[in-house]
Amino acid sequence: MADLKQLARQIFLETLAAIDIPAAMQRKLWRDGGVLHCGDEIVVDLRAFERVCVIAIGKAAHAMAEGLVPVIPDNLKLQGVVSAPTAPRNVLPCIDYFVGGHPIPNLESWKAAQAILALLRTCDQRSLVFFLLSGGGSALVELPFDSKQTLEDMQQLYSALVTCGAPIGEIGKVRRHLSAVKGGRLAEAAGAATKITLAVSDVPAKQEAALASGPTLPDPTTVEDVQIVLAEYGLRTRLPPTVRQWMDEGRMPETPKTGDPAFWNAHFSLLLGMDDLFHPAHRAAEAKGCLTCCDNTTDDWPVEKAATFLLAQLDELRATHSGQRVAVISDGEVSSPVTGEGIGGRNSAFVLACVENISRRKVAVLSAGTDGVDGNSPAAGAVADGDTLARARTLGMDVGETFARSDAYNYFLRLDDAIITGPTGNNLRDLRVLIAEP
Repeated sequence: MADLKQLARQIFLETLAAIDIPAAMQRKLWRDGGVLHCGDEIVVDLRAFERVCVIAIGKAAHAMAEGLVPVIPDNLKLQGVVSAPTAPRNVLPCIDYFVGGHPIPNLESWKAAQAILALLRTCDQRSLVFFLLSGGGSALVELPFDSKQTLEDMQQLYSALVTCGAPIGEIGKVRRHLSAVKGGRLAEAAGAATKITLAVSDVPAKQEAALASGPTLPDPTTVEDVQIVLAEYGLRTRLPPTVRQWMDEGRMPETPKTGDPAFWNAHFSLLLGMDDLFHPAHRAAEAKGCLTCCDNTTDDWPVEKAATFLLAQLDELRATHSGQRVAVISDGEVSSPVTGEGIGGRNSAFVLACVENISRRKVAVLSAGTDGVDGNSPAAGAVADGDTLARARTLGMDVGETFARSDAYNYFLRLDDAIITGPTGNNLRDLRVLIAEP
């Protein structure tokens, strides 16, 4: 059964290796003389502009910026701001870099937001602005709409949001309405400039306004939605006093919506999304002799429900294809409320939720973030098989007690089954690999 764990690891690592963001940028963007093509849908005459501004936000920010800059003509003035969770390996000229915090914003996140707003407010009709967005951008660039709120207020707010168990979509509703840089407000700040957003998406298809909290897209949610989220997840008492007072006084404004002038000269194009994760994972699993199906049904589900569903899918696939090794590939994020002071995240929690159900079975389960980060741990996720439960009990570790402490990372670390890649420089959602032998 140890071989199944290794197979799952290989599938994950081969999938990561297949995600080449600079190469995808080069495929997506090309110049025909003075005309820039962004895929088949966006065509821009670069001769109409005097300068290009690049705003790159997210875990893939460095790779996206490196892929874009070579297609910008030398005669155009280039300026930009990049905020990512790591420092750049290659520093591009005329770009200001910030190492933002994630999942909680830090001082660099704050400074990055100020720098972005300052740059965008200088833009006019002769400016072409590229927004390069990827997952993690919400925390990496942050500034409150209410100037009286502090960085400490925002950190308290984010801490409450990321530990309450709410799906990321619900968390985004709150973030967008409290922020000066989310929910379409960066598009608003860029005024009359031509705006092109290129996205490496870690959100469900057709929900791109949730990516990095939608700084350049119309916000489909409302102030009323925010109040519903706060009530449903008991968040009101956990808000900073300044934020609570601001809301109580009715000063929280609505975000820009479809039809707002900010979006009249704005374009959006998906660079990489769900299919760009599923396809290489599917190919890698098939190459390992697995009859494989892909499933994204469990997006935003509670971790235990998602584990039960996907294991049932695996059993059904094995029953249908008797005598053959099978695999289920799943993407997206599951929700896992933080109930203790331990170390871990939703990926290691998902695997922990499977441990008892796969005990003594020829099954392996892996769940890991393609960004290389799982919650507050240094791991991307974890992997388990039918021997995991017995090995853990020998070491005195209990599944229920580990869940209560939110300490799944240390559970798998002691078993040498934590998956540690370090930051990968991309973020195409979480990947789950479930494998069963006949």
